[in-house]
Amino acid sequence: MELTQIKSLIRDVADFPEPGIVFKDITPVLSDGPLFRAVINRFASELDGLGVTKIVGIDARGFIFAGAVASQLGLGFVPIRKKGKLPWKTRSTGYQLEYGESVVEVHMDAVEQGEKVALIDDVLATGGTAAAAIHLIEECGAQVVRAEFLMELGFLNGREKVGTTPVVSLVTY
Repeated sequence: MELTQIKSLIRDVADFPEPGIVFKDITPVLSDGPLFRAVINRFASELDGLGVTKIVGIDARGFIFAGAVASQLGLGFVPIRKKGKLPWKTRSTGYQLEYGESVVEVHMDAVEQGEKVALIDDVLATGGTAAAAIHLIEECGAQVVRAEFLMELGFLNGREKVGTTPVVSLVTY
């Protein structure tokens, strides 16, 4: 897989979702079947030997990658959702976005005490969403042994917020 191919397909969309924001649109990567498969294979291979038992995906684009990796590896999938979207007992935490605030939740029984999980999302920007997801998983008693992202906006220093969790980003801006 050519990482430059991923970068060449991610397009900039100015002033979305708010004026002044340049959104990185990954849909061209998703629509390229061989490239999408290569991304999933790369994410899965990065987890070899880590003892991961579940894959955690962040609402909503993270679900695309995390669900595919979980299926490929024969592991369970855990959704981290926006507030009010999960139907059972949840844990929740708030965090800052680059253009606002939000709250994410996870089912209280989504992971087991001592379980090792991987977190997968489309982008690591300011790190707020990833840090919130890691916090929720750790509150449930599991350990996030790897966080994987299709892309990272390095200039926003998101890695600082995820603490000691090892990060893999396929492309960095």
